[in-house]
Amino acid sequence: MTYRWPEPDFGFLAGGIPSDRDGLYFVCHGNDLRQSFGDDGNWRPVTKEEVSHLEDARSHFMGHLGNQPCYAVEAPEKGEHEFANLRMNLGRINNTLFNLAGRSLQLCDWFRTHRYCGKCGSPTTENEGDRSMVCERCRINFYPRLSPSIIVLVHREDEVLLARNHMFPEGLFSTLAGFVEPGESIEETVRREVEEEVGVRVGNLRYRGSQPWPFPNSLMLGFHAEYESGAIVCQQDEIAEAKWFGCAELPNIPGKFAISRWLIDAYLAERGFND
Repeated sequence: MTYRWPEPDFGFLAGGIPSDRDGLYFVCHGNDLRQSFGDDGNWRPVTKEEVSHLEDARSHFMGHLGNQPCYAVEAPEKGEHEFANLRMNLGRINNTLFNLAGRSLQLCDWFRTHRYCGKCGSPTTENEGDRSMVCERCRINFYPRLSPSIIVLVHREDEVLLARNHMFPEGLFSTLAGFVEPGESIEETVRREVEEEVGVRVGNLRYRGSQPWPFPNSLMLGFHAEYESGAIVCQQDEIAEAKWFGCAELPNIPGKFAISRWLIDAYLAERGFND
């Protein structure tokens, strides 16, 4: 099924729960998502009947999946239901639902954190013309925030440079990543982040794709970058270890849900190391 973005009427912040019986509801509380699983064991959004009891909930229209309208629902209380971080569902949720679940968490977080103007402190209201909160006093619009970041696989012939962040489990290695700084181009970010994190210089950058990453509001822009010079020197406060690995002898790497894995798999295919 295909996902369609909202129509231009932007009727997305009506209070309460819409009455669409065929609707799909992504219920959020803080940074957590309501747990709901189908007979196949995979995560699924909840139905109208499953959210009809919620009081003081606020919904955000997100678009259509096929012919089904999709809503982010901000639940004021967890009640008797189980909620968990979206990460807990990785591997049990398909890419389309992952992106919609992440979108719901981002919309609820944006609305919750922009109830007041950051300039004058006055209450904001929902804008009827687009997806923004507006200060009637300052006439400033506050849109959902995105933090662009890069993620890059550094390579040299049949080797790839992978690193383990201090927060990673022992033995798990991945590609390098970092946030774009103000006034910086994406290409400058790639070169800077690689040199800062592992001490090497890269060139021949190739953009390979992107992935929304709602932890909490990143947009990951993926690259391949060719090694140019330098020895590995890890940024001590962020990188626990970094190594060159042969394409045929990779360590434990992220699952296929993540753009880091997409970048690795794409390079392996280029070099003839297909599964």
